[in-house]
Amino acid sequence: MSSRSLVADLERVVNRERVLSSPEDLLCYSYDASPSSSNLPQAVVFPASTQEMSQLLGLCYRLGVPVVPRGAGTGLSGASLPAPGKSVVVCLTGMNRILHVDATNLVTVVEPGVTTGAIHQAVEAQGLFYPPDPSSAGACTIGGNVATGAGGLRALKYGVTRHYVLGLEVVLPDGEVMTTGATTAKNATGYDLTRLMVGSEGTLAVFTRITLHLIPLPLAKKTLLAAFRTPAQAAATVSAIVSHRLLPSTLEFMDGTTLRCVDAHTRTGTPTGAEAVLLIEADGTPDSAAQEAEQLASLCREYGAMEVRVAETPQQAEHLTLARRSVLPALAHAHPQQGLGTQPVLFLEDATVPPSRLVEMVEAVAEIGARFSILAGVMGHAGDGNLHPYFIAGSREEKDISRLEHAVTEMVQTALELGGTVSGEHGIGVSKAAFLPLKISPTEMRVMRFIKDGLDPKGLLNPGKLFPSTRNVATG
Repeated sequence: MSSRSLVADLERVVNRERVLSSPEDLLCYSYDASPSSSNLPQAVVFPASTQEMSQLLGLCYRLGVPVVPRGAGTGLSGASLPAPGKSVVVCLTGMNRILHVDATNLVTVVEPGVTTGAIHQAVEAQGLFYPPDPSSAGACTIGGNVATGAGGLRALKYGVTRHYVLGLEVVLPDGEVMTTGATTAKNATGYDLTRLMVGSEGTLAVFTRITLHLIPLPLAKKTLLAAFRTPAQAAATVSAIVSHRLLPSTLEFMDGTTLRCVDAHTRTGTPTGAEAVLLIEADGTPDSAAQEAEQLASLCREYGAMEVRVAETPQQAEHLTLARRSVLPALAHAHPQQGLGTQPVLFLEDATVPPSRLVEMVEAVAEIGARFSILAGVMGHAGDGNLHPYFIAGSREEKDISRLEHAVTEMVQTALELGGTVSGEHGIGVSKAAFLPLKISPTEMRVMRFIKDGLDPKGLLNPGKLFPSTRNVATG
């Protein structure tokens, strides 16, 4: 059917002003934060209710039109990119209400377009705590977090998104509405369909309501930043912290390349000579947080920290965390060869390794970057081994993109050799789909495809995502 006819059908479901179809508007929804190639959709639709979502999916199902769910577009794996050919993007940012906060039962019910930061603010105002804390919390939506199984800075102590999702209201590919889970912390009733949906990257259903578990807000926190002369010292300190049974709420790593990029962009004042830093936060009661912070600072000094800064005020804590929060915009502006007048390309990954293998992974990334003559570095959630290696090339020329792809392939293979995995929190999308068979067995893949085919027999919901494409993994 023609795009004009499809748009007319969509406008009969939602108000005309919530359907976009001009080339200029479509371009804005043709990409996300990943470097993956983009496609223009036929239309972008903003549903305002579960009923509209059901009608939209039912319409597209009958017409055989692919549907791509989208939140804020902050994803780093290409999971919300429009499918090649004729597809409709269903953008959920208009469904952005916090419907209920139950302080007695430690539950909140939200719509998928609410930003994670808005949830933090709303529940903390009532003395409650939603721990998952992606770096983009101020912009990313909770629906996107649930779809990718997002983690964040506090995952070491508190876990990731999937640990807090109690239930979901979802719309299946044919438009049927289904509710999963419960509002209770314990629920052993049948298959855990909620866990199945979490991390499914929009390939099984579209979320319309999300029920989240909350915990009491810690009474206090202490923030410190430890600077080291070598990444190996910082990584050894991480292992020491874990082996001493300390459990800080945040344990972040940034190497020297990252620090220089951040300082050039934000002027955070990193200690001179530092080739790695650890950003650490301890929380709990005022006494327990202060005591743990002292132990952490002592361990950092014991393992070679050249300087340890401990925040004494909220303003100082904010300044210490500024460098970590500024990494993504800093890397986006970094250029391996300044002055060339070309647009650099950033490949930011999220391979995860056991914390005991951090040193090997950091050293491997540096070696790979040097061998392929591209800027390379590592930052990430060191406490749980969820690192974010990155590679930056000076242009989008084919030879530079090829070098990036080969570097990423070697990095992923190294992570797997060290006992790690392909993705810790960004998801697979399209950018990591070719790597999935390196980690998942043929039997697991067959079961996953069986589930996908059972719920989406026409293959219309977010096609081309998660499962391997025909593109081969680059080889050296």
